[in-house]
Parts: sequence; structure tokens; C-alpha cells
Amino acid sequence: MKKKLISFFKQNPNRLFKSKEIAKRLKVADGHDYEALKATLHKLYEEDFLSKSGKRYKLNTIPKDNKITGKLEINQGGFGFVIPERKDMGDIFIAARNLKTAFSGDKVEVILFAKQKGKNLEGQITKVLKRKREEIVGTLRKSNSFYFVKPDEPEIHRDIYVDESKLNGAKKGDKVIVGNFIWDTSMLNPEGEIVEVIGESGSKEAEAQSIAREFGLPYKFPENVIAEAEEIESEIPDEEIKNRIDFRDKNVFTIDPEDAKDFDDALSVEELENGNLQVGIHIADVSYYVKKGSYLDKQALRRGNSVYLVGHVIPMLPEKLSNNLCSLVPYKDRLTYSVITELTPRGKLVKHDIRKTIINSKRRFTYTEAQQIIENEKGDLVKEIITLNNLARILRRKRFREGGIEFFTPEIKFRLDSNGKPVEIYTKEIKESNMLIEEFMLLANRIVAKHIGFPVKTAKPFIYRVHDLPDTEKIYEFARFVKSLGFSFDPNAASKTQQFMKLIEQVKGKEEEILVNELAIRSMAKAVYSKNNIGHYGLGFDYYTHFTSPIRRYADLMVHVLLFDYSKPGNKMNYPLSVLDEIAEHISQCERDAIEAERLSIKLKQIEYLKDHIGEEFHAVISGITHFGIFVKIIDNLAEGLIRLRDLEGDFYIYDEKKYALIGKVSKKQFRLGDKISVKLVRVDTDKSELDFIIPEE
Repeated sequence: MKKKLISFFKQNPNRLFKSKEIAKRLKVADGHDYEALKATLHKLYEEDFLSKSGKRYKLNTIPKDNKITGKLEINQGGFGFVIPERKDMGDIFIAARNLKTAFSGDKVEVILFAKQKGKNLEGQITKVLKRKREEIVGTLRKSNSFYFVKPDEPEIHRDIYVDESKLNGAKKGDKVIVGNFIWDTSMLNPEGEIVEVIGESGSKEAEAQSIAREFGLPYKFPENVIAEAEEIESEIPDEEIKNRIDFRDKNVFTIDPEDAKDFDDALSVEELENGNLQVGIHIADVSYYVKKGSYLDKQALRRGNSVYLVGHVIPMLPEKLSNNLCSLVPYKDRLTYSVITELTPRGKLVKHDIRKTIINSKRRFTYTEAQQIIENEKGDLVKEIITLNNLARILRRKRFREGGIEFFTPEIKFRLDSNGKPVEIYTKEIKESNMLIEEFMLLANRIVAKHIGFPVKTAKPFIYRVHDLPDTEKIYEFARFVKSLGFSFDPNAASKTQQFMKLIEQVKGKEEEILVNELAIRSMAKAVYSKNNIGHYGLGFDYYTHFTSPIRRYADLMVHVLLFDYSKPGNKMNYPLSVLDEIAEHISQCERDAIEAERLSIKLKQIEYLKDHIGEEFHAVISGITHFGIFVKIIDNLAEGLIRLRDLEGDFYIYDEKKYALIGKVSKKQFRLGDKISVKLVRVDTDKSELDFIIPEE
């Protein structure tokens, strides 16, 4: 019994269990065996193997010396949580008074307090082991006789004092980088010196550089990288063309956003004599120009991916490559790596070939232009576009039948004036032309992954795009939330993907749609890059990688290199497994940093836009409920802000965690997660990146 229980809790390290639930899971019958189970649980508790909360038991993950190391994340409210390095422990709450001299993101040592019944672990930081950042971006301010830098990141909870002798030419109001910190006691603010002046605060360039610095994104290319790019010959050698399949006389074309500058992918289609369709998915052959170990390669790896800020791109590759030699622009010969497929008219893959090719694009379509051709059935290359769209519809239906999930995630777009100031915010509309491209990119990525990874016995080392199964606890919590809104989601169903798809259909077009989709995505694991193929849960694919965007993602560039290595005689790979592992982890982190930087860029532009709209009313949906207020998301532009509890008039409201609601003590009026309400913007704090709303009087 003891061995069974030890094994059970090691497999379920983060959950609390009642003895009845454990007995049910271990198939222990009532009577003598159940009594033995209870006695063993008590013994394991006395031996400190288990901890206890009421009648529930959990694996005890607290070390004997009560010291834990982990990463600190500070909330905008001033308190923080340490995420332990040990995966079997929950987060540790750190009150503001116990943060000591740590910044958000630092690796720290924590001493734990005695656990109180029903409360999370709590502790105090005793030591900063490693700073996340040696430099901080902010705005230089002056108060009376001293200068200080107000950090851009709200999570950096202290201003940084700067002595007048260490301003290094910075003026009040400049966007600056402050470093060389001295911080000996938490009773005082840290001191530093200005190491670089970025520019005038609020300018387009300063804002982009500021975000780049905040997330450690390389902003400018080193001179040796630029020089290496400039040395690349624009002319394609005849010898190289002879070694490739020539598609230059075929109707190859691109479909991209209106504002796109780098074109990674192109398509071609023609009917074969047997009635099947040959679809060519042609991807820029970046690996021909970016050689392994070159300055360009090392810099691309360091960046991991391009970052798309509002009105500004931080590219992975210099412009000569990203917007010129590698970009599949019309009427220019371009080197490509192609997945050439034979598909039946019903979308069945008959065979494929993955070959180096050369193309000359006959037309650059925008999504809008391609959509008009789909809807009106007339225009340039109408036969090809209609044929591909019909195939894409079939492939999409098949993908969903086989377990793919389609979440609705609205994308925010901005119209900027010549100074980079937002004058309009709108959500990007996804139409069939977008989905056409997506479907064939998914197909190519899937084919390439299976080409290398199947059968498993002969699979070669590779970089996969993987997506793990959702966490059980998160799924149960999500199901509870969905039920509170009146929708159904069975967390115990054999096929969770079918449950998700049914739910997405239930909420489609309803006011809760954005929120339910957002929370569903949060309940999922994060997709990452890995040398170990575990499949892609969200797409429903057993084999998946990233092959189709090598101009803007290093993962795809790596996949091209590996794929070509394996196509050569001898089938040798030039990367040790340990290096593949490091690269996969690094580019996964680069992707996370890029996502966070892009989110911050959007948030700052939303706030800049709304500065001119104080006093106006908006339609919103409640996106979060806390004990201190209601988070709301404006439906039209997805900007998020807070209605503070003190601003809810007419009653005393109590937070009910189980109902995801604030409930009036007298009126019993409820504000629930997912509810649609009208709000009035009353305050915009650009320093803290905060929006405050109230509920307008009726």
C-alpha cells in the first residue's frame, strides 16, 4: 500500500486528494483495505512525505531547510510570486515588504514561512542570485533637486535615482537606458547611471528601441553582419539553376497582407493527366544565402525570429535578404525549397516530393484582391485561385474531422499617421483568402515533419513544432467557468478536441466568444520547438514542424538545413543532439519574448489612442474579476482596463470566487466574468500603462 501511494502522489505532485478519491483511483475496496489506506496516508503525513490541507493530502514539496530558488514575477499591485525551479511546487507568494532588493525577472532565493491552513505558500526573498537585466529602459524625470528614471515596465516597482554627475548628457523627458545599479538596502531606491540616451520620449524610434531593450531583443545589426549580407551576389549562378527543378514558366503567385514586405511563400497548381492536381508550395530558400556558422547565421539564431511591433519590424535578417534576395517578389528569379504534392480533387495526398527549385512569381496578390477573385470568380489567375480555394476548404474540413481545433483569436490592427500616432484601431477580418494560404502552409509543414519523422524506427534528429496535452486541472477549471456561463464542456470526455469544437460552435457570434476562446487557449499547453516529437494537440497532427517562414523564423531555416543535409548521399546531420536541444529551447524562448514585446507594443498604442477619448463610453465585456475590481475589455479595440471596486457605487460588492462574480450585498446584483456592460473611460495613466473605467449612470 505504501509503495502504491508513493507512486500515486509522485505521478500527481500538484493536486490535493481526499482519501475516498485516492481509494477510487487505486481501486481500493471499502473495509479493511480502505482502513489500511487511511492509516498509510497518516503515516506518510507524519514522515513528511505528504502535506495536509483539511482532509486532503498532497505531495510535500517543501525542502527541510525551507529554502527555494526560482524566478520572481512582480505584479503591478507591487506584490510578487516566485516560480520555483522545481516543477513539483506551486508558486510562492511574496508580499511587497518581503521583495527586498529584487527586480521582476530576477533569479532569487526564498525562505518559506510556516504554511497557514487554506493559504498558498508564502515567503521572503533572502538573496538575489542573478539579475534578469543589467540595464533598464525608462523616462528621465526630475523632482526638486534630484533626477530619477521611471521604468517603462510597470512590474519594475522602484524608480531609479540618478546623480546629476551621471546623466551623461540626458535631459528631462528623454527615453534612456539606466545601468550600473547600486542597491544595498530595500529601504532605499536603487541608484544607477545613464548608459545611453535613446531619444525623445514618445517618438516612434524611441518607443521601438525601448521595447526592444526591455525584452533583450537585438535592435541593430552588427557591422560584420551587414557587411556579410552586402557581399552576397544578387545574380544566381547558372550551375545552381541546373541543380534545381525549374518552375519559372509556371503560374506561381503569392498572397500576402497589404503591408507585407517579405514574401516567404508562393503557390502553384496545375491539373495532371490523371485528373489529380499538382500543388507546389514554394518557400524562400534562405539557407542558400545564410550559411551555417556565418555571421548572418549566428545573428539569426541569436534573434530567433522577426518581431512585429506596431508600425515597426525588428527583422531576423538584414533588409538585403529579408526584403530583397530571399523575398519572392514578382517578376524576379528566386531560389526556393518546394513541397510538390499530388492531391486528388477530394484532397487525398497521393505523393509528394521535397526539392530545391527556382521560381519567377507571376503575380503578387493581397488578401483583399484574392478574396475578390474568390467571391466574384473573375480576375488574374482566377482558375488557379478558385481551384486552390476549393482544395483548401476540403483540407480544412478533413483537419477538423480528424481532431484539429479552430480557436477565434481576433487580431488588432492600427492605422497610424506620419508620426506613428494611432488614428484608428480595428480588428483584422479573417476571410477565405487567409485560410487558403494557411491550409497549404499547414500541409507543407506536416509533410516535411512526417518525411523525416516517420517511421519512428528510422526517424532522424530534427526540430519539431509540438503542442502537449492540456493540463487536467486547468481543463477542469475551464469547464467550471464555461458551465457558469450556461455552456457545456465535459472535461471527462474521451475526446477533448471534440468538446472544444462543440463549445466554439456554441459561443460563435455571442458576446462571450472572445473571452471563452481566450480562456480556452490559456487552458492549453504552449506550443514549443523540440527535438522530441510528441505531436501537435491543437492541430490534431502526429507530425508537425515549421518549414514555411524561413525569412522570419530561425526554426524554419534550421528545418531547411536539416532537410537538405538528409537529402545528400550519406544522410549525415551536422548538429549534435545536445545542440539541437539547446537551439529548440532558445528559439522557443525567443518566440515567447517576441509575443510579449508585440503585446506590449499593441497595449501602448491602444493607450496612446485612448488618451484622446477620456469621458467617452464603450461597449465592453468583463474579462476578469478580482477582490479589488473588474477587468473589462472594450469590444471594438480589445483594450483592457479596470473598474476599481471603490468606483462601484450603490452597494457593497463581495468577490465570489466560485461564481466568478462580484455580488452586491444588498441588491444581489452580479457582475460576472463574460458579462457585456457599458463603461466610461475616466483615466489614462501612460506611466503605469493603465486604463480606469467606471459604469456610467443610467
